[in-house]
Amino acid sequence: MRAAWVLPSFIEGSGGHRTILQNIQYMINQGDECDVYVEDKNDVKDVAELEKMVKKFFGNCDARFFLGYDIKGEYDIIFATAWYTAKVVRDCGLNAVKAYFIQDFEALFNPMGDGYLLACNSYCYGLKPVTIGRWLSHKMKTEYNTDSQFFDFCADQKVYKKLNNVEKENAICFIYQPDKPRRCSMVGIEALGIVKFLRPDIKIYLYGSTIKGNVWFEHENLGIIPIEKCNELYNKCSVGLCISSSNPSRIPFEMMAAGLPVVDLFMENNLYDMPEVGVSLAHYTPESIAKALIDILDDKDKAKQMSEYGQEYMKDKDLVHGYKQFYEAVKRMVTNTVPSNDTFEKLYNGKPVVADVMMNQKLEDRYEAPVMVDNSLLGKLKRVRFIRKSKLIRKIWYKFKGI
Repeated sequence: MRAAWVLPSFIEGSGGHRTILQNIQYMINQGDECDVYVEDKNDVKDVAELEKMVKKFFGNCDARFFLGYDIKGEYDIIFATAWYTAKVVRDCGLNAVKAYFIQDFEALFNPMGDGYLLACNSYCYGLKPVTIGRWLSHKMKTEYNTDSQFFDFCADQKVYKKLNNVEKENAICFIYQPDKPRRCSMVGIEALGIVKFLRPDIKIYLYGSTIKGNVWFEHENLGIIPIEKCNELYNKCSVGLCISSSNPSRIPFEMMAAGLPVVDLFMENNLYDMPEVGVSLAHYTPESIAKALIDILDDKDKAKQMSEYGQEYMKDKDLVHGYKQFYEAVKRMVTNTVPSNDTFEKLYNGKPVVADVMMNQKLEDRYEAPVMVDNSLLGKLKRVRFIRKSKLIRKIWYKFKGI
């Protein structure tokens, strides 16, 4: 089989690029040929420099690399990998199966407007999708009437595993990437600020970006760290916070493989792929996220149960498991045997963690986020900016509300 891949320019530390290149390498290991066409943004001078960048950022990949989107040759299948590459694949004019390797609902990366709608349009071009996780395939079917295949979120179990020689700390690690809006760094920092006020002894680790940001409480920013150091961090901490407001991140699954309890958001994007016990999903208010974190920190039995369940859940989800699922999907696309599918069932059927401080109503079995404006004196004060800065006022506020 000969495959062409059309990629956006490389970004250091990009998990999306890493996942693409890992699946490309798996195809090559099966005896297939893969050519990779990379967006030319004039940030590298030639293919040799491009190949050095790949090796530096992501390790070895035996594909042939090309700079720019001048796709030539004969291929059995051509993959788009980002919304603006979908049109390139659609219009390339080659007689090949045209596929779409979808890792996120990229329309959500843009404000509502042209960018959002153009990204949505990419799902209407007739490309055959294969997605990471079930939610995106569910979305392709229910919103775009397109049969879709998926592969599971997996983890490199040679890297992400329980370490017996690492001392556990009373600590939280947070994937902090202010340059990626979907990571909700502001909401995460607000939540951690609440935790730090209520539990001053908790150690806070930030990682995942070279950007330091405006963080007012004591913490340690580790920057971009190697994956082996990530696993050490997950073994050292008591709970991990990873927020993704679009498709789930691979990171919670890597945290589970390392035995780390995880907190993320209770949003539709997480309900189809997150297991109910290994992960705690919170309402998207900072107070609710803080409550979910504190509940795990304060309940050692719950933390132990989540840790053990997460490891068991990820036990058979090594990277090769996902590669095989992906490769079987590719063979079905090439032979035109993609099965018709219905909607997918949710894996997470529990209720969200909700802090009473923000919600004055009981949530029914069907969760809906209430719209509420607190016009009390304290409510008005809370909306004043200085409440976010004053330790004394915040302390009084949380004590008054009983958290």
